[in-house]
Amino acid sequence: MVQRFTSDGLPSRSFQPSSGLTIYVVLFVASKILKAVGLFIAYDLLKLIPIIVFLFLLKAGTSLFLIILQKPFSSGPRLTKHQWFRIWRHAIFGTGISFLWMFGLTQCGPLRTVLLFEHSDVVVVAGASALFSSNGSGGPSKARGAVFFIVAVISLLVFDHDEKLVHLGDHDSSVTAENIHHTIFTHFFKHGVDFLGWSDHKGGVVLLFLALCLHSGYTSVSKKLSVEVGGAKRLHSLSSLVSSGILWPWAIFIFLTTENMIESWIFVIFPLLLVIFFVGLFDFYIESLAASHLQPLRAAFIAPLAIFSAAIFLSVTWTHPYVTKLTTMHKLNDIVTEDHVLSGGVIFSAFAFLLATRMLMTRGRAAKGSFIGYNPAGLPLYSISSEALQKTSQSILSVLKSGLRQILEDVDSRKLFYFLTINLCFTFVELLYGVWTNSLGLISDGFHMLFDCSALVMGLYASIMVRWKATRIFSFGFDRVEVLSGFINGLFLVVIAIFVFAEALARLFEPPEVKTERLLTVSVVGLLVNLIGILAFQSSLSHGHSHGGSHSHGGGHGHSHG
Repeated sequence: MVQRFTSDGLPSRSFQPSSGLTIYVVLFVASKILKAVGLFIAYDLLKLIPIIVFLFLLKAGTSLFLIILQKPFSSGPRLTKHQWFRIWRHAIFGTGISFLWMFGLTQCGPLRTVLLFEHSDVVVVAGASALFSSNGSGGPSKARGAVFFIVAVISLLVFDHDEKLVHLGDHDSSVTAENIHHTIFTHFFKHGVDFLGWSDHKGGVVLLFLALCLHSGYTSVSKKLSVEVGGAKRLHSLSSLVSSGILWPWAIFIFLTTENMIESWIFVIFPLLLVIFFVGLFDFYIESLAASHLQPLRAAFIAPLAIFSAAIFLSVTWTHPYVTKLTTMHKLNDIVTEDHVLSGGVIFSAFAFLLATRMLMTRGRAAKGSFIGYNPAGLPLYSISSEALQKTSQSILSVLKSGLRQILEDVDSRKLFYFLTINLCFTFVELLYGVWTNSLGLISDGFHMLFDCSALVMGLYASIMVRWKATRIFSFGFDRVEVLSGFINGLFLVVIAIFVFAEALARLFEPPEVKTERLLTVSVVGLLVNLIGILAFQSSLSHGHSHGGSHSHGGGHGHSHG
C-alpha cells in the first residue's frame, strides 16, 4: 500500500503545524544539548572503564528504567518465537554498532564523535540515494548535499590535526588507557592503522563513519519491526534488555581480569547516571515525542544544529573547574584533560555537515511513503526514510558515466583523461610517501598535483558543457564555463597554499626529522609523469582543442622535492 507524501513526511492533505509546537522544538533542542553533555562525560569515564563494561552499564541502566516505565512484558500483543528471534537479532546488531560508536568515541573524542555520528537516518539515506540511485525526482540539491557530506568527512581526515597523542604520548596515562581497552578488535584496529600509516584519530574517523552508515540502515530496518512488536518504545526496551544480557558475561570477565583504575565506584555513580539519563533515556523519549509532532525533515536539521553547537561550546569550556565540579568529574583522578582540541578542520567540517543536511532535506514534489502498519491509536504509519531511496533526479554516478562516455569519444579528450588517471595515481603515492618520510616538499607538491587533477577534471567537463545548447536562462550558451573552471581551480590553489605556508612557518621553529630514503626515486617518477603530461598537452594544442582550466596546469608544473 502506497500513499502520496510531501517531502516533509506528511500526507499531502495534512495541515501545517501551528506555532504551539514551539515547546516541542525547545524540548528537542534541550535533549540534544544534554546528549552532548552525556557524551563528554562518557568520554572521560571511558578513560577509567573498559568499553565493554561501560557499554554493559549503559545498556543495563537504560533497560532497567525502560522496563519500569514501559512494562514491555505485560503491555502490547503477545510475541511469537519468530518475533523474539528478530528482537534478538536486532539487539545483537545494535550492540555491535554501539561498540563501534563507543570505540570511535575513545579514539576521536566527543566533539568529533558528535560531528560524525549524530545524523538522522533520513539524511544519510537521502545522501546515499543521491550518489547511487537514478530514480525519482529529488533534484540536484540532494546531489550537492551528498558531496558536501563527503567533503565534511574528508576534511576531518585531511585538515583536522588532532593533538591528543602528541600531548599524552609520553605519559603513562595513555598506556594505561590502551591497556584497559585492549581487546581482539583493538588489536586488529591498531595493526590496521599502523599498516596504513594513519594515526588512531584518523582510523577512528573512518570507524565512526562506518558506524553511522550501519546505524542508519539499522534504524530504517527497525521501523517495521517496531510496528510488529507493539511500538518503538517496547522494541527499544526489550532490545536494550537483551543487549545487556549479551554483554554481561563479557563485561564480568573483563572487569575481573583488568586492572581497576577507579579508587571508589561511589564517585562514578553520579556521572554514570547522567550518561544513562542524557544519552539513553531523555534523548530517546524526547526524540520519539518530537517525531510525532514535528516535521521529520525539520527535526533532521534542528538536531545536528543543536548538538553541534553544544559540542563545540563544551569542547572549549569542558576543562573549566566550575564545569568539572558541576558534573562531579573532578573527583575521578583528574581525568578531565584538554585533548582532542578544537581545530579549523573541525569548524569547517561542522559547517559542511550542516550545509549538507540542509541540502539533503530540501523540499521536493510529492514523494512515496511505504505503509508499514498502524500505531496504537489506529493511525497509519509510513516509512519516510525508505522513500528517500526513491527520491533523486539523476545520480552522480549516472552523470559521471555520461560525461566519461563523451570524453572518450574525442581523441584529444581521451589522451588528457589517460594523463589524468596516471597523474591522480601518482598524486596519492606522493602524498602517502610525503607523510611517511615527513617531507613537506612531497606533501605540498602532492597537493599541487591533486589540484592539477581537479583542473583537468573541470577542464574536461567544461569541454563537454560548451557543447550544450543555449537555454532560456543561459541564452548566450556555456562558452565561458572554461574560464570559470580555471578561476575555481585558482581559488583551490590559494587555499592549499595557505595551509602549506602555515605548516612551513611551524617547521621553521620546530624542524621535524625528514627521512630522505628514496626521495630521489619519487622525484624522478614525478618528472616522468610531467613529461607524459607535456606530451599529452602538446598533442591537444596541436589540434586546437581547448580544455579550459586544464591548460593552465601541465607543462609548467615542475617537481622539486626536498
